[in-house]
Amino acid sequence: MAYDLRKSPGHLLRRAQQYAHDLHSNAVGGDGPTPRQFEVLHVVSRNKGISQTDLVRATGIDRSTLADMIARMLKKGLLSRSRDKDDARANNVSITPSGARVLGSAAAGVSKADTATLNALPKTQQAAFMKALGAYADALDKLAEGGAAKPAKKKAAKKKAPARKKAKRGRR
Repeated sequence: MAYDLRKSPGHLLRRAQQYAHDLHSNAVGGDGPTPRQFEVLHVVSRNKGISQTDLVRATGIDRSTLADMIARMLKKGLLSRSRDKDDARANNVSITPSGARVLGSAAAGVSKADTATLNALPKTQQAAFMKALGAYADALDKLAEGGAAKPAKKKAAKKKAPARKKAKRGRR
């Protein structure tokens, strides 16, 4: 059986993501935020002092990647970080005035890229596509809430036990 990449969800999602990323880069420019940086800036701008844990949940970016991103964005002066007053182990993140300017200057380009991404499909398919993507993201969020997603186990084919001969009843 030949493998068909056109029927591989992972392959198709990667191609779609690459196309959307290229559109974003062209619309925002090389000096603008990456798509993930834009997501972080956007969420933080609407949730002042958000914890890094809640930022992971809101963006879907894994914890270690997000920690590295935040460190780089702190160095660029786009974000500030402080310890949570109630939990000294937790960090809260806020957007800086510089981060707000970067977010604001990128917003029109991101919107343009989003429109161009959808315009690859006929108008009659765009709403269904967005609904399916939203449902997929919701399903991934539910998997994440329950722990790491585990692949479904294949049910082993039950071997038929050899027929047992009826035991003769012993004498009493």
